[in-house]
Amino acid sequence: MKKKKSGLARLSPPQILSLGFAMIILIGASLLSLPFASASGESISFINALFTATSATCVTGLVVVDTGSDFTMFGQIVIITLIQIGGLGFMTFATLYAFMLRKRISLKERLLLQEALNQGSMEGIVRLIRRVLIYSLTIEGIAAVIFTIRWSFDLGFKKGLYFGIFHAISFFNNAGFDLFGSVYGKFSSLTTYASDFVTNFVAMALIVLGGIGFFVMADVLDYKRTKRLTLHTKVVLSSTAGLIIVGAIVIFMFEFTNARTLGSLDWFGKVLASFFQSVSPRTAGANTVDIGAMRQASQFFMIILMFIGASPGSTGGGIKTTTFMVMVGAVIAMIRGKEDIVLFRYRLAKDRILKAITLTIIALALVIFVSMILSTTEDHSFIMILFEVTSAFGTVGLTMGLTQDLTTIGKVLILLMMFIGRLGPLTLAIALGPKAEKELYRYPEGKVTIG
Repeated sequence: MKKKKSGLARLSPPQILSLGFAMIILIGASLLSLPFASASGESISFINALFTATSATCVTGLVVVDTGSDFTMFGQIVIITLIQIGGLGFMTFATLYAFMLRKRISLKERLLLQEALNQGSMEGIVRLIRRVLIYSLTIEGIAAVIFTIRWSFDLGFKKGLYFGIFHAISFFNNAGFDLFGSVYGKFSSLTTYASDFVTNFVAMALIVLGGIGFFVMADVLDYKRTKRLTLHTKVVLSSTAGLIIVGAIVIFMFEFTNARTLGSLDWFGKVLASFFQSVSPRTAGANTVDIGAMRQASQFFMIILMFIGASPGSTGGGIKTTTFMVMVGAVIAMIRGKEDIVLFRYRLAKDRILKAITLTIIALALVIFVSMILSTTEDHSFIMILFEVTSAFGTVGLTMGLTQDLTTIGKVLILLMMFIGRLGPLTLAIALGPKAEKELYRYPEGKVTIG
């Protein structure tokens, strides 16, 4: 007789991931609500602690209180720890623990890792986890050293080192949390360094590397040996480069004469700021110009970039670049009268196309639905609300200034959007939905008129 499973054994990988992230958020919120986590010495409200913990664990960067000035070093360390765990995934750290104890990785754990890293199969998943840890620590370490050297001139070595480590972790994990509010004024982000090449270049490199996905990094580093790149890598690299370049050109054109953003900068600063504001919506959350002061055309374009987001298996959110490319491919195929969607001379499988369409529609429906609710609870313009909701869903962290003014209902809805955005709408839908069963029959094919 078959033994009935109980407890965690009965849960699917998406359900375990959802519960795992929820537990980490609750632990983080409890720590951040302690009196010695707050710079004032008084506990911040639990809703603010929960919002901050969710934003950190879901590597978003939306903040209701300033990280640099309103939290003590203890609170800031809790936040950066949540960012590292949330960015790389708690299953990655569980695997690291297993490596240290020389424990065998079970089939269930491999399935969880596959789900956490959004991989198509379990083949080589443990080897990929090792590389994820090595790449992450190496990239963060190099960036921390460069940041420390640069910021030591402005902040002194001790503070420069602390800021360097914090921001290297934050930017690589596409989190957007920063400590500069304690130096240059609350919620200032990187606006002081708008024309600083070193700060901009290292920050952008971290954001892009964290956003392309660990599988792509591994594939590129293996190119010397294999002499080939997978279709996934080609799609991610081409779409990432295209979106960054197009984004920079659009922002440069719209903001060139805006005295409150690019207008006050020299030519080099204008180009640098344009690229940074194009890279940041790829789920990073840092900014070098005032987002609220940008023209509405630029803000709306950034909403589109935030909705697309980063790439699968990365630290970022959004519908992902591959989903966007599949949708673009579908449009091109339909216009050209082709039956198949072809990318880089490869025909895409039907299930990939259906998944891309499903994900995009669910994501769009979520953003529209939450934006409609917030437009009745928050006394702000609709574009401001849409920007905030998309930023939360894409785990971006950019804001036009609405976050600090959110009502309690607004905070709850935005933190739920951050949670859904980090896990992925499909993962959460599978986790909450009934177990899929194989259909025993198919209905006859029918036709409806389209367009």
